[in-house]
Amino acid sequence: MMRDPSSVAIGIVMPLMLILLFGYGVSLDVRSVPVAIVLEQPSPQSRAVAESFILSPYFDPRIMTSLPAAESLMARRDVDGIVRIRQDFTRGLQSGNAQIQLLLYGADANRARIILAYAQGAIAQWEAQQTNPNVPVVVGPVLVNTRMWFNEANDSHYFLVPGLIVLIMTLIGAFLTTMVMAREWERGTLEALFVTPVKSDEILLGKTVPYFIMGLIGLALTFLGAEFLFHVPFRGSIIVLTGASVLYLLIALGIGLLISSWVKNQLAASQLTMVATYLPAMMLSGFLFDLRSMPQAVRVIASIFPARYFVSLLQTVFLAGNIWPVILPNSAIMIGVIVVLLLLALLATRKRLA
Repeated sequence: MMRDPSSVAIGIVMPLMLILLFGYGVSLDVRSVPVAIVLEQPSPQSRAVAESFILSPYFDPRIMTSLPAAESLMARRDVDGIVRIRQDFTRGLQSGNAQIQLLLYGADANRARIILAYAQGAIAQWEAQQTNPNVPVVVGPVLVNTRMWFNEANDSHYFLVPGLIVLIMTLIGAFLTTMVMAREWERGTLEALFVTPVKSDEILLGKTVPYFIMGLIGLALTFLGAEFLFHVPFRGSIIVLTGASVLYLLIALGIGLLISSWVKNQLAASQLTMVATYLPAMMLSGFLFDLRSMPQAVRVIASIFPARYFVSLLQTVFLAGNIWPVILPNSAIMIGVIVVLLLLALLATRKRLA
């Protein structure tokens, strides 16, 4: 067993990675939710409502005075909700017709429902404090008007189905490429290519084109399934979606080529690819679990993996549309990763040829 590093990787490294991922990366709790509290006309009563959110451990509020500015933050996913306290809030309290508007980022339906319950609890706590006989203000009932952004149907398929594209791209681009290349190392077919006049970049191109085409077919099938089977709304541009998917597919292919150039054993290569690509794409990309509910150290680790940026692009393009402050930075990061991976894969292949 000690002479076979792949056995050590499966028996020791893999369980350790799973413990760390599931223990620290998987979290169903919702804490420190970023929300924007819009005080259109600050008053003692409206500030008291804001303080109920500030004192709550479930929220990380930002006090603002402009609703359009808060909506811009939520479109970029900088906040998950907006609590709008209207300028006539104090007058409405006295007449028994006060209203608080609650706007939620509803792409993740389960998370939105939890945030809604927490927000209603914070408002209920404020209302309970107003009934204290030591408080001289007499208030009437407060009506909370709730609206879900980007997921009016409150359907979890809207959040999960677009994220499936990242898993399909990872399987096709990284996993299959790694397995095929490692198998050819084991069979000696690549050594036969090395004694021919074929250049290293031509070898890499020949190995990536078939899986690149297969990845695009997988993208088309997933998109059609999302639209016609699960009826997920698509509010962005098909060109932006295709471009972002091509970038991530090139990243997956680059990772597959790089791993297979280092590891010639199929079993070891498959396990390394699983740890380096598939598990992070599922656990640390925001596909299943919100990254902001994880510890800061785990979020830093998640920022290393390209799947985190691709999932953000997918969910934005599908549900919110072409939000360029989200699309451009994530695309730029993926382009930088592509350049690094392809250069490393080309250098590794040249070493083999030498």
